[in-house]
Amino acid sequence: MKILCITPIDNIKGAKENLESIGDVTYFEDITKKILIIELIKHKYDVIFTNPNRQNFKLDDIVLHNSSVKIICTASTGTNHIDKEYCEKNGINIISITTDYNVIETITSTAEMAFTLMMISLRNIVPANQSVIHENWDCEPYIGRQVNKLTIGIIGYGRLGTMMASYCKSFGAEVLIYDPYKRTDEYYNITNLNYLFSVCDVISLHVHVNEETKHMINKNVLNHAKENLILVNTSRGEIVDEDDVYESLKSNILGKYATDVLEEEFDNMQLSRIWRNRDEINKILIVPHIGGMTHDAREIAYNHAINKLKEYKK
Repeated sequence: MKILCITPIDNIKGAKENLESIGDVTYFEDITKKILIIELIKHKYDVIFTNPNRQNFKLDDIVLHNSSVKIICTASTGTNHIDKEYCEKNGINIISITTDYNVIETITSTAEMAFTLMMISLRNIVPANQSVIHENWDCEPYIGRQVNKLTIGIIGYGRLGTMMASYCKSFGAEVLIYDPYKRTDEYYNITNLNYLFSVCDVISLHVHVNEETKHMINKNVLNHAKENLILVNTSRGEIVDEDDVYESLKSNILGKYATDVLEEEFDNMQLSRIWRNRDEINKILIVPHIGGMTHDAREIAYNHAINKLKEYKK
């Protein structure tokens, strides 16, 4: 089995040895889409091993058309960096850890990132730090909020939404859940998205991308936002309409947008209005898809994905 690894694994305990035990591995960290196309044409690879955090393009028909790839193995729960429709039509199997709940239940990193982005935004940490760097020492412009005085909405009550809700509850917040497919006796269940936006101080997104959830956060919903609402996104960029989010920030309908993901991160970052205008207003906080990027999470996710590939080979 010839494997092309396009994500760094040198620093992940056991991953390199594990992957090399399956077959002949070629490493191309931080490969561009153009170089990948050439590499796939020149060499007959059976497998692409990847992770979305370092892949800034989509594995689509342009990449895969002239290749011999039969398996794409991704060490992630999300798969929007892969053209699943093309793969299905062309017999390319996708191996991910999306539904391996006994494993991913032990990975808390993305939920912790959501809570961190919320806290950084609530306490104005980034601008406060910048002011000190510029030799200012004045707390007044950076006065924030404390969690136990807030109402926090969680959209999506799956694995990560459940974790985020428990973190917020432990800090004393009132937690509201919006999930049409799940109910909980532990928190208030909200069935109207507009109402959720009208009463919450913070809303955190924890849903997968599909036709139902794409751009579910748009101007129709945002126009109901409570004053100074903070929106946190560690799901996928496509969940929000970034144009509408930007306009809501600019017109002071939305207080802040803290995100770990962008809609165009696998295609062309310049198409993202949030990315293009990240310095224009001080209400945007972007980090480079680091939600699941802890040493602990990577060791679990990468080795489990490799083990699944190993089982598939058998």
